Amino acid sequence: MDVQTEQIDFIPITMTTDQIILFGLLLFVFVFLIWGRWRYDLVAFVALILALVTGVVPKEEAFSGFGHPATIIIALVLIISRGLSNSGAIELVAKQVARFAGTLRIHIAVMAGISALLSAVMNNVAALALLMPVDIQMATKAKRSPALSLMPLSFASILGGMITMIGTPPNIIIAEFRKQSTGSGFGMFDFTPVGAVCALAGVLFIAALGWRLLPKERHQHDMSKELMDLSGYIAELHVGESSPAVGRRVRELDESAEENDVLIAGLIRRGARLPGRARWTQIEPGDVLVVEAEPEALDGFVGVMGLDYRSGGFQPKLLDNDDMSLMEVVVPEGARLEGRTANSLKLQYRHEVTLLGVSRRGRHFRDRVRKLTIEAGDVLLLLGPRKRLYSISAWLGAMPLAQRGLELVHRDKAWTASGLFALAIVAASLEWLYLPVALSIVVALFALLGIVQPRQIYESVEWSVIVLLGAMIPIGAALESSGATALIAAATISVSEGYSPVVVLTLLMVVTMTLSDVMNNTATAVIAAPIAVDIANRLQVSADPFLMTVAVAASCAFLTPIGHKNNTLIMGPGGYRFGDYWRMGLPLELLIISVSIPMIIWVWPL
Repeated sequence: MDVQTEQIDFIPITMTTDQIILFGLLLFVFVFLIWGRWRYDLVAFVALILALVTGVVPKEEAFSGFGHPATIIIALVLIISRGLSNSGAIELVAKQVARFAGTLRIHIAVMAGISALLSAVMNNVAALALLMPVDIQMATKAKRSPALSLMPLSFASILGGMITMIGTPPNIIIAEFRKQSTGSGFGMFDFTPVGAVCALAGVLFIAALGWRLLPKERHQHDMSKELMDLSGYIAELHVGESSPAVGRRVRELDESAEENDVLIAGLIRRGARLPGRARWTQIEPGDVLVVEAEPEALDGFVGVMGLDYRSGGFQPKLLDNDDMSLMEVVVPEGARLEGRTANSLKLQYRHEVTLLGVSRRGRHFRDRVRKLTIEAGDVLLLLGPRKRLYSISAWLGAMPLAQRGLELVHRDKAWTASGLFALAIVAASLEWLYLPVALSIVVALFALLGIVQPRQIYESVEWSVIVLLGAMIPIGAALESSGATALIAAATISVSEGYSPVVVLTLLMVVTMTLSDVMNNTATAVIAAPIAVDIANRLQVSADPFLMTVAVAASCAFLTPIGHKNNTLIMGPGGYRFGDYWRMGLPLELLIISVSIPMIIWVWPL
């Protein structure tokens, strides 16, 4: 039942029961997203269930968000991004252009520019995943820390997403919200004037000054070199005639090895390494076991198995031959491995892949790493069969930090993939085809032509984002229909009473940016869009500049590693700490505010 309200200077003194429940649910979402112990899609889905149980979301609208055009478009863009990646065109272009980057400043400018342009037409996480190995390789060749260029690369990919409607989920959400509100949505390139200026200003800033703001200790950090340093952790153990290991198969030593936190990495017989880890081979006197372990754990295994250390030391080439190889991968949000351990996934026993080390925020773990719970942003050092490492890392949902082999991409289909995508964009921009239909045709053709394999269609979709969006859209609609957004709009106007709409616009941008820095930008856009329209209606001005403000602000998550997936991805490879991001991010956000507000007012008059 609604309770009568009175207003003094636009500030309501009472609220309806539905509004109280919805604000409680918003508080629940904010707190748990910031806390980070629960996945954001689970938080959103629990909030939706609570909204259904309390009746603030009608049962008829329970799952309307999963069929919402914005949800469909985001899923399709993710699949198309996978196809463009598979074609190899983007990776090849980036690699060739990067060759001309000489000094660090030019390198950052070139890579950031490429990142921004790619993110304008494809998912920015996919763009970063393609460019990050190139950037790390260039840093290795130049003998400098990748930390100097990875954060600029990530920030540029986020900036580039603002240029077009499909560049980032917030733009898609804002465009579809405008269509539902007014009957006409934003077009593909309606975001371009403001987004392009913001991206250009941002790229120039991070190339000229931004990278210099990072702590000096990051300038010396090289995660790859540190993680690959296996000295002290790999040993060769000689099997004597009296050893209990004689006559047993290598795999039969797993129990003793696990008890002592030791990994048996291989077997050497008469100076030659046997294929793989020779797990089915019977051990003979004179054999040498190649093992990986902490020095303390190693002594325990040596005593139990009656082994002795082989003189001459370890030969690293034995771990990197024709059949076994090392690979570094970074763990993104939502990966199969996130929140689990290597032992729980049976990596060693089922897939012949071993976790040798973990790098997390500049710290390196070797002790009991196979029992360590993996977090998003971790960099893992994997040992496994050379030909299977890429497919296994894909199954884990991890992203390799080395460039892929030629056999893994279809470079002969690069022009076909690019051409089909370009035709779809033209058809949608000229309104020949509804955008979801145009993108669906591209996905179907990619599948028929083998550019994207059937299993990759489902693997490419970030289902956590889909669940988040599907759950938050009904809640956002309930906020609007219940009048809750109107209350927030009234409070915002009352705070800025007596000032021009430009001040209200700036206040909206600051608040939205702050939310996006601590919670998912998709959820931020869903919540802020109806508030922006209510504010515009109360001020009796056009809603377009306010919606554009939300689109820009929701994409600007530069202060923390949790505000955007790309910031999380670079945390491990760059060795960044939580407090490093604001050093470059805060000036960048202030720059975006100073550049975007005048552009929005000019392009979209009040």
